[in-house]
Order: sequence, then C-alpha cells, then structure tokens
Amino acid sequence: MDNFVVEVKGVSKVYGKTIKTVALHELNLGFKTGSFNAIIGESGSGKSTLLNIIGTLDRPTKGEVIINGVSTRNMSKGRLADLRNETLGFVFQFHYLLPEFTALENVLMPYRIANGKADKQSQQRAREILNLVGLEKVENNLATNMSGGQQQRTAIARALMNQPKIILADEPTGNLDSQTTDSIYQLFRKINQELGTTFIIITHDRRVAEKADRIVEILDGRISLDIVK
Repeated sequence: MDNFVVEVKGVSKVYGKTIKTVALHELNLGFKTGSFNAIIGESGSGKSTLLNIIGTLDRPTKGEVIINGVSTRNMSKGRLADLRNETLGFVFQFHYLLPEFTALENVLMPYRIANGKADKQSQQRAREILNLVGLEKVENNLATNMSGGQQQRTAIARALMNQPKIILADEPTGNLDSQTTDSIYQLFRKINQELGTTFIIITHDRRVAEKADRIVEILDGRISLDIVK
C-alpha cells in the first residue's frame, strides 16, 4: 500500500451557477510522505485551484481530499482551520509578512495563533528555524528592513514553525531573481531531506520544476503529464 500523506480522489471544481466554468475535471492524485513534487501548467490551467483544494482553502465541487488518512470532506470550518495550522505550511508568491513585526515575531505567529503567548521553548524553536534558513543575523529586523530573498526565507521559516508534514508553495519564487530562486530551492531541498517534509510546489517555470522528483502537469483542469524521476 502506498504511503500517501495527501490523496486527491475524483476532485472536480466548477465555478458559477448560470454560466459554469469547470476548473478541474475529476482529478486523482496521491503524494507520498517525504516526496518533493512540482505541479506545472500555464496560467488558468487549474494548478492554483488544485493547490487551494489540497490546502483546504477551497472545497471541491465533487470528490474529496484525504490528509494523513483522514477525509476532509465533512470537516467544519473550525476543524479545517486546525488541520491547516497543525499539518500544512503555506508559502506564497507574496510573503504576506506583518510589516510591523520582526522576522522572529513573524515566524512565531502560527504558534501564537494555536497557543496564545509564545513561551521560551517556542521562541527557541523559532530561532533554530531562522538559523536553518540562514536568517539568524536578522531575526530582530522588521520585515520592511529585509531584502526580498530574506522576506521569502522568513515566510518559509514561518511555514515551518508548527512542524507541518506538508509544505504547499504557490509560485514561491515568482518575484525573485534567478540567483535567489536557486537558493530558495536549495533551501526547500534541505528542509525536505533533513526534516522529511513533503513539498508540493506550483510553478510555471520548467527549470524550477526540473529540480523536483516528480512533475505533474495540469492542462485545462486535467492531468496531462505525471513523471516520477
């Protein structure tokens, strides 16, 4: 039996009631624990819709998403929010850092949402993660006083704070130059290998996708390619 941390079973997504737009057509996918995956496709292909459904930010019109062996189909909004905070880490093209907070305070935010005040142990963990992503020297810098690459690394550290099993990344290097892009993907690989975190990365950049162990291409809401290296 395959050890899937995420399964997508018969997932379709339709927008609109009078004029219907089908974004996804009965997709079936499984992602193994500790795998490093890229989902590629042109703009409008449905890849971001798929990621939002995997991340339980959106519900499928049909089908179900199973995370850690548990179906999310009938979960309440509150339970889904708990699941996201406990199991999933998100990294977006725009880092969405809180500008009035330092790098350390931004990284601690998922812990504080789940537990309230950050204790010494959680602060120590946040510092260890900042060290992992190479930001120990700027932990007290405000988000606005960091470079684009440093801001994205802070966003990655924040995604790791609650020790998620899965990192979902939507065009995480879309705003970065090629050198910074390479360093971010090397960091993803390091986290994948050292922590065993499963990565599912949305990208339109085939050079980026080629760094993954598996490439899934979405075309018009359907899987057109699924290559495991």
